[in-house]
Amino acid sequence: MTVRIYGIKNCTTMKKAFGWLDEAGVAYDFHDYKKADIETETLARWCAAVGHDALINRRGTTWRKLTPEQQAIHSDAEAIALMQAHTSMIRRPVIEADGELLIGFDADAYSAKFGG
Repeated sequence: MTVRIYGIKNCTTMKKAFGWLDEAGVAYDFHDYKKADIETETLARWCAAVGHDALINRRGTTWRKLTPEQQAIHSDAEAIALMQAHTSMIRRPVIEADGELLIGFDADAYSAKFGG
């Protein structure tokens, strides 16, 4: 199984996910989109799979700092542009495993997907 985890290394939620995956013995590749950005194609694939609303963290500081005009997202294209400009507003972590997405840290969902 190929597992790739996307996020920001120093995020508390990411640390929980890393800890869970490590303890369960799940091998993964890490993509830090603060350092390596995030490709349009990846965000488009995610939006097609789960919708852009599931990907945007509306509780974080980055979202709250946006203007109401910026927050008025009407399309995946607008959401993708905003997520690329402000990667901190993408919910963390996003895990891709065998074509399935897991968004956020959820130990039960991780157990169901990876065992453990």
